[in-house]
Amino acid sequence: MSNEPEMPLLTVRAIKATPVEVPLNFVLGTSQQALRQVPLLLIDLETEEGITGRSYLFCYLRAAQPAIASLLGEIESLTKGERADPVLLAARLAKRFTLIGVQGIVRMALAGFDVACWDAVAIAADQPLVTLLGAEIRPIPAYNSCGLGIKDDLGELAAEAETLLAMDGFKAVKLRLGYPTLQGDIAAVQAVRRRIGDDVALMVDYNQALSRDEALARGRALDAEKIYWLEEPIRHDDYTGAAALARALKTPVQIGENFSMPANMEVAIDAGAADYVMPDLERIGGVTGWRQAADIAAARKLKMSSHLFPEVSAHLLAATPTCHFLEYVDWASVLLQEPLIVSDGHAIIPRRPGNGMMWNSEAVERYRVR
Repeated sequence: MSNEPEMPLLTVRAIKATPVEVPLNFVLGTSQQALRQVPLLLIDLETEEGITGRSYLFCYLRAAQPAIASLLGEIESLTKGERADPVLLAARLAKRFTLIGVQGIVRMALAGFDVACWDAVAIAADQPLVTLLGAEIRPIPAYNSCGLGIKDDLGELAAEAETLLAMDGFKAVKLRLGYPTLQGDIAAVQAVRRRIGDDVALMVDYNQALSRDEALARGRALDAEKIYWLEEPIRHDDYTGAAALARALKTPVQIGENFSMPANMEVAIDAGAADYVMPDLERIGGVTGWRQAADIAAARKLKMSSHLFPEVSAHLLAATPTCHFLEYVDWASVLLQEPLIVSDGHAIIPRRPGNGMMWNSEAVERYRVR
């Protein structure tokens, strides 16, 4: 992905940030908390040429929405009147924010701006984002990550797995683990497996719930359960511990949603901390950061998946040499005029110019945070 596409001439005019909170169709109970609604920040990058680029951020907390919007206001003041070249602006803005640090909500704001900027230039070029990046539109293997949170009722859990698979012909789902005991984890896995059969890929995610010793014990037990990957069993930045698990377990270890920019991903890979990687669009640095991360994964021959943001991630995975799985969530679907389509377990990249997102104005107004 290292070849630079030709950028149409656009000029940054304004950045609009709209906070919304969307209820989830499936409660997502993780080892950390149960999510019933998600605070998102919708971003519109307006240009002098009349083209608008769009993106959205997952803010985790409603309190983060105004803080990120304020940073986007600062980005607007720094880029207003400048050429909307996302590669050049990403480098310039990273330098501008060096002293405060391109971390946390600063990194999220920069990523949201970057994604919207890429959308605008792809629209101006009258190309889907994937083709602007030099790749071809193709179906992307996806797993359903909308639900399968931690539940006391394992019958209900198994039924939800069946529902998620049937939604769009999915052949892979992700189950959250981190029950109080190993026996609880195994019971949940087995309940789901009995319902979905052996032909479905079953990923499991601990959301950093375990110590190194607990992860080793539970991981060894899960080795017998035909798990596709074991995601974030321990603290996300404990690369030494993750590397030890990757060496000791038969089940592949997956990390990456907390990689902070491509350099951090490179450190993790060089430490042997994962068998697979799955960067997050708003933490890896938007489209610009993703392209760098994809080059790193390709050089190491490491399969690369996505975390959240399926609408844009589908384009990026199609342009990723070691493309693996797209994580599908429907969080933003209600806000879109044309939500991402999944068919036979594959994300179908739209042929519309840009990343394909257009806001449903009535839904945005309904879910707007006042």
